[in-house]
Amino acid sequence: MKKIVTILICFSLCIIFCGCDVHNNDTQALLRIHIRANSNASADQQVKLKVRDAVNDYLERELDGVKTFDEAYKKLSQKLAVINKTAEDVLARNGFKYGVRVKLNNEFFPTRAYGDIVIESGYYDALIIELGEGKGDNWWCVIYPPLCYVKPSGEGNIQYKSLIKELWEKYFGKN
Repeated sequence: MKKIVTILICFSLCIIFCGCDVHNNDTQALLRIHIRANSNASADQQVKLKVRDAVNDYLERELDGVKTFDEAYKKLSQKLAVINKTAEDVLARNGFKYGVRVKLNNEFFPTRAYGDIVIESGYYDALIIELGEGKGDNWWCVIYPPLCYVKPSGEGNIQYKSLIKELWEKYFGKN
């Protein structure tokens, strides 16, 4: 049984990370989220993280049960106004008057490691959330497949949720 599960996990990783299943010729079948802060001022960076938390909570609920990249992309494209409103509400509650722009776009991302998983640099479809001028440090992650949703665990700490890691630990235990 463990051998079959190992083969299935390896096959799934190949499909996800080798780009075997692509949305278009230039895009790997990962859907990212990219939140750009207004500036590098401390207050702008702090509100960016509050927007991140609110949007991630919303996305975790909305994308629950989504089984394909195309389904996730379509669902997000239909929810852009709600995502925009979610971000605007966070800004308003925190006294910020600059606007929000939300779109789906294909953009270049550098190599990124999520724990033991490395996603190579390349062009990926992404949910882009630009706060104000969008000239500050940014935050990004993978939302499909649900590689990670962030949850604050104390001040400044981030916990990552990895479906692959959870399956591995279920069948092979923690290392």
